[in-house]
Amino acid sequence: MSNFNIPEVKEKVIHYLKHVYDPEIPVNIYDLGLIYDIEFEERGHYLFCFITMTLTSPGCPVADALMSEVKYVTTAVNEVDESYVALTFDPPWDMNKVSEEGKELLATSGAYIPQY
Repeated sequence: MSNFNIPEVKEKVIHYLKHVYDPEIPVNIYDLGLIYDIEFEERGHYLFCFITMTLTSPGCPVADALMSEVKYVTTAVNEVDESYVALTFDPPWDMNKVSEEGKELLATSGAYIPQY
């Protein structure tokens, strides 16, 4: 039996991730589509969170800072004891990964949004 309500914890993690921004884009990394996966593993009374994410480009100069911030905000969720962040570029990020809310934020900020 689980000691944690995983769907509830995941919603909390997403809430915190929506406060992390790429410094060059006025959209949080979750709505930008940079978070590919959020998984949890219980070990006894401890909860571990595993985040798989990408960047808008492989040469992103703030990659380390973004990954550190993701780890920090994830462990800020009371139920999460440890967090691990893995970076991937497969599949590569593109504008199709931006959520509808993210596209609205980009449009409001005057950013160009290609029509798909």
